[in-house]
Amino acid sequence: MTEGTHEEPSIVHEPSREFVESTNVYEFMQTYGIDDYDELVRRTTEEVDGVGASGVEWFWDTMPEYLGIDFYEPYETVRDDANGPQFSEWYPGGELNLAHNVVDRHAAPDAEARNSVACLFEGEPGDVREVTYHELARQSNKVANYLESVGVETGDTVGMYMPMVPEVISILYGCFKVGAVAVPIFSGFGVEATATRIEDSECSVLFTGDGFYRRGKSLTLKGAADDAIAAAGHVEHTVVYDRLGDDAEVPMGERDEWWEDAIEGRDDEYDTKSLPSSQESMLLYSSGTTGKPKGIVHTHAGVQLQCAKEIHFGFDHKPSDRFFWVSDIGWMMGPWTLIGNHTFGGTVFMYEGAPDHPEPDRFWEMIDRHSLSTFGISPTAIRALRKHGDEWVDDHDLSSLRILGSTGEPWDPESWQWFYEHVGQSEAPIINISGGTEICGCFLMPMPTQPLKPTSLGGPGLGMDIDIVDDSGNSIADSHERGYLVARDSCPSMTKSLWSGDDRYLEEYWSTWDDLWDHGDFAQKDEDGFWFLHGRADDALNVAGRKVGPAEIEGVLTEHEAVNQAAAVGVPDETTGTAVVTYVVLEDGYDGSDDLRGELSALVGDEHGKPFRPREILFVSDFPKTQSGKVIRRAISSLYQGEALGDMSSIENPEALDEIEAAS
Repeated sequence: MTEGTHEEPSIVHEPSREFVESTNVYEFMQTYGIDDYDELVRRTTEEVDGVGASGVEWFWDTMPEYLGIDFYEPYETVRDDANGPQFSEWYPGGELNLAHNVVDRHAAPDAEARNSVACLFEGEPGDVREVTYHELARQSNKVANYLESVGVETGDTVGMYMPMVPEVISILYGCFKVGAVAVPIFSGFGVEATATRIEDSECSVLFTGDGFYRRGKSLTLKGAADDAIAAAGHVEHTVVYDRLGDDAEVPMGERDEWWEDAIEGRDDEYDTKSLPSSQESMLLYSSGTTGKPKGIVHTHAGVQLQCAKEIHFGFDHKPSDRFFWVSDIGWMMGPWTLIGNHTFGGTVFMYEGAPDHPEPDRFWEMIDRHSLSTFGISPTAIRALRKHGDEWVDDHDLSSLRILGSTGEPWDPESWQWFYEHVGQSEAPIINISGGTEICGCFLMPMPTQPLKPTSLGGPGLGMDIDIVDDSGNSIADSHERGYLVARDSCPSMTKSLWSGDDRYLEEYWSTWDDLWDHGDFAQKDEDGFWFLHGRADDALNVAGRKVGPAEIEGVLTEHEAVNQAAAVGVPDETTGTAVVTYVVLEDGYDGSDDLRGELSALVGDEHGKPFRPREILFVSDFPKTQSGKVIRRAISSLYQGEALGDMSSIENPEALDEIEAAS
């Protein structure tokens, strides 16, 4: 594996002592006599007290009481791992329900949060709604009563192909109440991707909407839902939420009911079911780029404990927080945001539309106007917003922000620094996290008490036994080499299997090495103990027998003052096996030229060696991206090689494909 020759980044964020001592994680450390971050990680992941007890089990055993998670029936032991880490059963014997913890108890007549805002919503046209916990509980109960009226029972699947409106929360929590398995489907998916998920999950009920607003236009959902159902079958009842009103003509058939008719007239009381800890709660599909999407199976106890832990410690949840993470309910971060914050009676901000409509300051204007305190976004989205210029963000008062967040892909140092300085005003830490749909949470997560280097992910999350290994599965974290990110143990929220069965689950995650979860990312721990990601291992560019992640090539290119974004892909080469081709989005005021190509090529050669110098450097104005902001590298590679694109239903900006093809 190749090693970079550039100078190690230095610490740029150092939290004040006053801030450190105000944090939830500091309070936890004081409670258990833990002195510093390194000891905290050891205490929650390694042997306890030198007697062979598992730190993982000790930590997760403290969490229900410490975080105030209610169980209807106490669990007998924290974990049964008789069948190995692949099939650990967490909190066996216990019974609980996610809906009780995230809404019911906060809506009780004597609850402090009863009339607090659970969801603050803003639509792209500017309409604003507030939904209290009392209102959310009543609506969730109506959904639960509707589901039972159409025969939905514990373990049945319910699809959610919905616009980002507050009703998605009551649908999710209504499913939890009756013991149904919620199946969130990304609202940006087209017919093929939606049909695949309906067919695999076999949901008999689908919640959808007439459409939503995006970039000043009304986009319809119902037609795509109908076509997907026609292709997949299974769905017997469709509930349609009216978001667009007179802006849309909606075909309604025999299985269809409007939300108003199906839900609003129902009884607003419901006795939430007590369910086993291991009862399935959600079926989240991976956004796999090839092959059939993976149905990730989550449990009530698993996502409850993981999401709550991460919001409480990593994002330092406070009662006054207003939490905004740019996501769709169909991506893991949507349910993660809701469950984590609502466990503590917090307020989640939800936005429907595009980040740059009607102007590039939409996010900054909303943060200013609504006094949002936590803001999470993908690196790609920040790179795109940075390109519009500093003045769009600098003109707004963002002093309400305490914590910034990021996930989805590796950062480049310049964009991370811009986010930190201009959005966080060089005070708010960037909690840069990485995990996945498979655990509805994070393997890596810095604590807000830690100093930060640009692009770092801090280190292992609390209660997460994470390592970096070489091709043979040997630990190389402390040798500071780049290797494969793995988990040496399970955690409560680790998928209990895949919906399609154990065989694919074991093959996907546990087959590379014995009893190691292979997460598929390149990672590295530097000499100061900071962890970094270098992209997906399956995206690795294997040039002349040496591997480098595309993010490492892209990071070098974006160090040049002319480069805003870069995408590196591998293409077949007769001599080296693989050659590097890069596409570059320039900063305003710069033009693509052969001289600039030469400079950029030389930078890559100096950093990674001559074999990695790009075969071609092509200039474009944008990359194809998903609505969650991820660059679709496989589309770029396919266009360059003249191959079929496959399913592009999740793409946010299809016009970028034409430009990529023309540049090739």
